[in-house]
Amino acid sequence: MAGLDLQARRFLPDDGYAGTLVARAWRPDVQGPAVVALREQGVVDLSAAFPTMATLLEQADPAGAARAASGERLGSVDDLLANSDEAGRDAGRPFFLAPCDLQVVKAAGVTFATSLLERLIEEQADGDPGKAQDVRAQVVASIGTDLSKLKPGSEQAMALKKLLQDKGLWSQYLEVGIGPDAEVFSKAPVLSSVGTGADIGIRSDSSWNNPEPEVVLAVDSRGRIVGATLGNDVNLRDLEGRSALLLSKAKDNNASCAIGPFIRLFDASFGLVDVRRETVDLRVDGPEGFVLEGLNSMAFISREPQDIVDQTMAAHQYPDGFMLFLGTLFAPTQDRDAPGGGFTHKLGDRVSIRSARLGELCNRVTHSERAAPWTFGLRALMANLARRGLLDRGL
Repeated sequence: MAGLDLQARRFLPDDGYAGTLVARAWRPDVQGPAVVALREQGVVDLSAAFPTMATLLEQADPAGAARAASGERLGSVDDLLANSDEAGRDAGRPFFLAPCDLQVVKAAGVTFATSLLERLIEEQADGDPGKAQDVRAQVVASIGTDLSKLKPGSEQAMALKKLLQDKGLWSQYLEVGIGPDAEVFSKAPVLSSVGTGADIGIRSDSSWNNPEPEVVLAVDSRGRIVGATLGNDVNLRDLEGRSALLLSKAKDNNASCAIGPFIRLFDASFGLVDVRRETVDLRVDGPEGFVLEGLNSMAFISREPQDIVDQTMAAHQYPDGFMLFLGTLFAPTQDRDAPGGGFTHKLGDRVSIRSARLGELCNRVTHSERAAPWTFGLRALMANLARRGLLDRGL
């Protein structure tokens, strides 16, 4: 199996170590994870001060706390990055994990106009990629493609809703795309996300699926957005297109949620304004030489990130905080095999998601059934932290 060619110059933001970059790494010597800071001098273990990432994010000033903390150097960023490629990993050396731990992983859907249209097309095509091209033409002819200036829940949005209902084109996707209520769902169980270099999974019974390159917010228990990272909200379009009630089957599978490579905490160099301006680039390199490129520009999101956070917390509490996928503008329509067949993953695809301020998240596609099983859950984490004498430090 070809290597992922993980490179530090792409893994890091364009401004290098100017920001406050925190991550998690697996330490074979203690058989457990460590909260780490990425600094010019290397990868520094902060676990003595912050046993979990959730602990760090709950600080009054997470970026200041991370910069002030000291700890053991685990190696250079290059060392850990080189060992993060699952295909050639040395189990006796540290490697990067997904940067979140105790946080619930939530995701917002249909937050961009193009994504909204593609969800409607999936539904109208009954999850059949062969029908999508004709359905796409019909939908675009009826409602157009530019909904970017339409504010969800506004009078104009409600007028469009009535028009679409009259045309028989209304769907649950348009409801959450232009209606007042955001779609927010649980993407993955706590601790199940994979990090950069890991295999990412699609179900073997899916024949129409795609990556979803997204910005992911790190939110604390009080609803403060304290940082951001990148994510791949892998989606099985055929399953979700057959029925929205299959959303959990389409979204939550073994290794189907990638987050990373690190969380960039909000500080003087980076904040929510920068998140709102971020452009996320996607590249898929197939084993047969196929290349797919796309981008997700946060400038076109139809809902404000803070509004999605507020709606997520309106009737629920998250005592350990949560990670929130913000949705994607990108929806692949490029034909990969037969004309009109559109895009779907093949085993061995190399998926790179990168942005200037958040670095690169890189994974290889496999079947969820063949991906490394998720075995390190909450009981294992608590037991490991107890053995290391870290539970009394406060989680």
